Amino acid sequence: MYIAISVARIYDTGVSEGNDDFRTPGQLIDSLLRERGWSREVLAMVLGTTKANVGHIATGRRRIDAATALALSEVFGIEPDRFLDLQKTYDLGRARLETPPDPKRASRAALFASLPINEMINRGWLRADSAKDFDKVETELARFFGVGNIESLSAHPHAAKKSNVGEQVTAAQRAWVNRVKQIAGEMVVARYSKPATEKALTKLQALLFSAEEARKVPRILSDCGIRFVIVESLRSAKIDGVSLWLRENAPVIGMSLRFDRIDNFWFVLRHELEHVLRGHGKGAFILDDLNEESIGTKQGVTEEERTANDAAAEFCVSRTYIEQFIARKAPLITKRDMLGFANTIRVHPGIVAGQLQRNTGRYDLFRDQLVKVRSIVSPGAAVDGWGDIYPVAV
Repeated sequence: MYIAISVARIYDTGVSEGNDDFRTPGQLIDSLLRERGWSREVLAMVLGTTKANVGHIATGRRRIDAATALALSEVFGIEPDRFLDLQKTYDLGRARLETPPDPKRASRAALFASLPINEMINRGWLRADSAKDFDKVETELARFFGVGNIESLSAHPHAAKKSNVGEQVTAAQRAWVNRVKQIAGEMVVARYSKPATEKALTKLQALLFSAEEARKVPRILSDCGIRFVIVESLRSAKIDGVSLWLRENAPVIGMSLRFDRIDNFWFVLRHELEHVLRGHGKGAFILDDLNEESIGTKQGVTEEERTANDAAAEFCVSRTYIEQFIARKAPLITKRDMLGFANTIRVHPGIVAGQLQRNTGRYDLFRDQLVKVRSIVSPGAAVDGWGDIYPVAV
């Protein structure tokens, strides 16, 4: 059945002469023809077209476009918008009949707009050939997030905490955290021990003098029962690290190394370790976006984050030492003075440089000392990103 029959299903097409309640352009045209005592053949001659074309317009087989609306307006003395509005109403009514509702469309729109689907496919997180394969992508998203369907995913609560009060975890950040959890779930480590972790802090602090010593971090954490995972951040996610628990006695530290610098590595690591030691993140993972300019500030962060920031700063360079050094040497701190200070306290100059930057607000100081450590830490760690895909069973 074509449009004329569809119209009968959508609207009451019985329109008497003089009735102004028209629902289709065909109804209006037929009424106007009756008023004038014209036939469709007459209208065809006036318009310079065929009787068949007029019949198609009157029965809805042919849409009224802007040019036709203007021609009809000239013939009947009616605003062209009237014909176009009726055509739009008819088209929408027909579409409602012929297009079944898709309950997935709204959830799909929300997910595809908030998640970097192409990036997740390219990195092997989603096993799909193209983001255009909607059915496959939806299935993969449900698998990746461990939910029954994407509707559940859209409504799935994801309680979390961030360093900045009031900020919400984005979908991209949630995807990154989920990848950390996937990889951590594949790892085999010792049983977690808080006393062993506290003792490990001394071992870790002894590594601060040399950048190469950072390679020992994954093994030390594993021996304490902490799963240490490095996942390259998604481009749309601002992440430094996460603290979470797979279960009561299975802590996980995830890091993105988005700032590949020795000072940032040790600060973020010690920050997350403080969360673990204090049992933070058991009810909801704690995601940290430690913007380098705001680290150590006292505004806009939770008490948990302030505690972790303080512990990390003290671990890198004792606050007493750094404050005394700045008091003696500021405002003209020379590289020679900084290197001598770093050697005295047995801490890599890059770590000292980072703490000096944060304490003075001078982020231009000694940037040449901020050596990269990702290539040092990665060989002994569980790493996903930078061209490598960590194999997971899920």
